[in-house]
Amino acid sequence: PYNLPPGLEYLNQLDRIIIHQQVELLEAILGTETTSKYEIKNHLGQRVYFAVEENGCFDRNLCSPIRSFTIRIADNMGREVITVNRPLRCNSCWFPCFLQELEVQSPPGTIAGYVVQNWDPFLPKFTIQNESKEDVLKIIGPYATCGCFDDVDFEVKALNEMSTIGKISKYWSGFVNNVFTNTANFGIQVPVDLDVRIKAVMIGACFLIDLMFFENSLDGL
Repeated sequence: PYNLPPGLEYLNQLDRIIIHQQVELLEAILGTETTSKYEIKNHLGQRVYFAVEENGCFDRNLCSPIRSFTIRIADNMGREVITVNRPLRCNSCWFPCFLQELEVQSPPGTIAGYVVQNWDPFLPKFTIQNESKEDVLKIIGPYATCGCFDDVDFEVKALNEMSTIGKISKYWSGFVNNVFTNTANFGIQVPVDLDVRIKAVMIGACFLIDLMFFENSLDGL
């Protein structure tokens, strides 16, 4: 515990994390992209962190869902504890040399790990890496991410892709929200003893998955 990045001590106790996007009225009414804000909660619904996306209006409205961004995650005392950086990169399996890569820092300025998209013609695949860019875990999504009135699960697997140790779930929560908003509600399930830095990287993976597969769909929650 004494070696944990400041602000991540609470993640050491969690095996489930909920990410809920706050709906902006202007975005819900006009469909105009505004700065995204998220609450990160424990399984009891208690807020642990608060996250805000930073980027330009041009990026949000013209480059979405491939936009670059910085998401700053603060604890309940307002102290920034995690920074997520996503550069502008390709979002197509036809350009395997320039696929998505996301960097997670904790504390800000210190690399905690990376989320790297892997080329695959059929399945969404990602690798979770530590601060030294060593592979730690795999994330494998389904053939179809449309949901169709059901949750969408991205399985968290060991490097051999044989054993499943957790999942990232996109929750569906009803027709009204699906039609009028595309807000994000994600759940992360991982072993409680997973390195807190990797848990922070998994939070970053949620943001990346949301933008890549759900930003412009009606399968949001």
